[in-house]
Amino acid sequence: MEPIDAPAGRLVRLRGRLSRSRSAFGQSLLGLLGAGDLDEDSWTDVEDTLLLADLGAATTAEIVERLRTELAQRGVRTAEQARAALRDVLIEALRPELDRSVRALPHDGADGASVPGVVLIAGVNGTGKTTTTGKLARVLVADGRRVLLGAADTFRAAAVDQLVTWGERAGAEVVRGAEGADPASVAFDAVKRGSADGVDTVLIDTAGRLHTKTGLMDELGKVKRVVSKQTEVDEVLLVLDATTGQNGMTQAKVFREVVDVTGIVLTKLDGTAKGGIVFHVQRELGVPVKLVGLGEGVDDLAPFEPVAFVDALLD
Repeated sequence: MEPIDAPAGRLVRLRGRLSRSRSAFGQSLLGLLGAGDLDEDSWTDVEDTLLLADLGAATTAEIVERLRTELAQRGVRTAEQARAALRDVLIEALRPELDRSVRALPHDGADGASVPGVVLIAGVNGTGKTTTTGKLARVLVADGRRVLLGAADTFRAAAVDQLVTWGERAGAEVVRGAEGADPASVAFDAVKRGSADGVDTVLIDTAGRLHTKTGLMDELGKVKRVVSKQTEVDEVLLVLDATTGQNGMTQAKVFREVVDVTGIVLTKLDGTAKGGIVFHVQRELGVPVKLVGLGEGVDDLAPFEPVAFVDALLD
């Protein structure tokens, strides 16, 4: 098992990875707001900057309206005052009051015995789903948890092998089935083993094929249903690729119809100039962004902190 970075402070340490979004989004907005005395053309430019950063039309309209109100009410006359107003509006738009903890702790089951926290990891193949499962295992292990991984993406041998490698890196055992095995049975076995072994958390990597919505719905729904015969699924994390922007939203809505998504993991946030996707995803799906991926490193998965994120954008 490799040494693992502590989860605390990861987002702050990785703020340099947000440089593309900072220059295209944060710095552009600060430049436009200037000392706060904007004409209508300038407000149009602010709106365009937000739209180009993937905030979406509804979120953009809200933020522009809040900014107009704040700048007027505060009587903004300096660039520093404009920055403070923008910072407050952006933080408020990310809804810092939302619970962003990953529910991954053991708790009492129906019979009163302790059962592990069960987390399903869902998302389209290619978004970094299996990698995220492995990195999340490392975050939890660094936090002192015993973790078991379930390789329920059984149709991709490479995904199973990849998860085994991540298990070795994190010090977590992996439950796997034969290639092409029923994903729900692998998930069931993983939870059963986790309960018997007294682990804290079972992370289940699910298949992400999106060739037919019906097939995905049946498979994911069955995984959740079968696991629920032993214990409730505590968390369904949906992994989205930040670089796909609005396209990722279409996929996200399909998943939300299939399973009750409780949190978002945004990967490849370091590779996009469109950091506004964080705002858009939360608003459209109505669930919090809980984790963000900011690079290729084994510990480049960080708990999402709205204040630290906005400060990194405006740094």
